[in-house]
Amino acid sequence: MLLGKKRKLGRTIEDISVGEKLSLTEKIEDKDLLLFLGLTNDSNPLYIQHDYASQTPHKKPVVPAIMLNGIITSAISKYLPGPGSYILKQEMEYVAPVYHYGTIQFLFEVTQINRDGHSVEITVNATNEEEVEVLKGKLTVCPPYPPQPDEGHALENF
Repeated sequence: MLLGKKRKLGRTIEDISVGEKLSLTEKIEDKDLLLFLGLTNDSNPLYIQHDYASQTPHKKPVVPAIMLNGIITSAISKYLPGPGSYILKQEMEYVAPVYHYGTIQFLFEVTQINRDGHSVEITVNATNEEEVEVLKGKLTVCPPYPPQPDEGHALENF
């Protein structure tokens, strides 16, 4: 927790427009996979055992789908709309596997704004280093609300 330090909020719904795009490139490294798998206590051999994966149609270990979701969630929280936003709904299709050491290019685009419902629809597509589509999806995101004026009331933090 950051006591006494305010973070800048992301963009409010009024500051977002249809057609806005965000491009993000992520390289999947061993350290990221091991940290993720350790946190989730996931020991699926398809994710970590090269000898097992070599005997499957994949031929090598794959990246867990939920780890890709984490990259997407992080992009929403950091960039589009940014800090203070959260995901209301998501639909993902994992078109092709992502392999260890792969480089993934994510493209986010704002496709719809619902001012009455205070939400934006964002599509996401991801391709690997060979430009093969690996993921496509749609998210409904609640952008940050503008801060309300503090009228001198103490906040109950504890």
